[in-house]
Amino acid sequence: EAAMLRELRRRWRSYKYRFVPWLALNLRRQRRTLRYVPESSQDKIIADEDVFETLLRTFKALFINDLSRQADILALLPEVKCQYLELLSVEQKRSEVNSCNHQGQHVFSPEEVLFNTLGFTVSRDRSSLVSAGTGVFVTRGFVPRGTVVSMYPGTVYRKHEPIFFQSLGNPFIFRCIDGVLIDGNDKGLSRSVYRSCSRRDQLGPFQMSDESWLTATLQNPLAVGQYVNNCSHEKAANVCYQEFDVPGHFPVELKQYLPNIVYSHDTESHLRCVVLVTLRDIKQGEELFSNYYTVVS
Repeated sequence: EAAMLRELRRRWRSYKYRFVPWLALNLRRQRRTLRYVPESSQDKIIADEDVFETLLRTFKALFINDLSRQADILALLPEVKCQYLELLSVEQKRSEVNSCNHQGQHVFSPEEVLFNTLGFTVSRDRSSLVSAGTGVFVTRGFVPRGTVVSMYPGTVYRKHEPIFFQSLGNPFIFRCIDGVLIDGNDKGLSRSVYRSCSRRDQLGPFQMSDESWLTATLQNPLAVGQYVNNCSHEKAANVCYQEFDVPGHFPVELKQYLPNIVYSHDTESHLRCVVLVTLRDIKQGEELFSNYYTVVS
């Protein structure tokens, strides 16, 4: 019985943020956990250009680090190949100066690439909150205020698209201001839907999204945002969600690192992503805490 009660409490803690009567009763009581957005256009902690540049910089570093496996893509993009070979040459020279290693390209883990590029790493581990399950921590380095520290992965659904069965018992559904939903569950039906959509959209060697967030081995180490826990009175929010539409000119060879895919293939709108941006400086060892409320007045 005790185990059953604990499981019921755990499920309620995950679900209550989508239960309208509970929200109505607690909005006034828990103002510190709310982020008010006067207009959807003001839902920006940092500029979209800064989000774009951070993702571009990180994904380019991941691509260069994995250049030996990108031969099929580079063969179809000769101009891009020249650019990356030049960047690789610069990186190798820098590596040789730092390590005196002249034996060719050293391949780093994605986490090491993230640290070398942005100065920090993040990873999943047991949360510091009792019974909160998995959380996300800054495991190495330092994250300044106003930095993209994570991404919320998953399948992107428009308001009219079917998500009923995927939503049952699913605490990983993120609702955007305009009603777009992102299903960040890496198990069960949600997992199958994401993989199906991802493989549907692949064009030859060009992958339009990243499936690795469904596994324990991440290709994009930022794709852990669905495991960031809600803040509390004891643990204030130190990150905030920010919606970001991937622009049409996003490099096609780097889309393989985007941990989101649209449910409907025929949609012409930009891919919706959600990033988590730091509200203050975050040191090594700290857990990330967000708020699940976005109130548009």
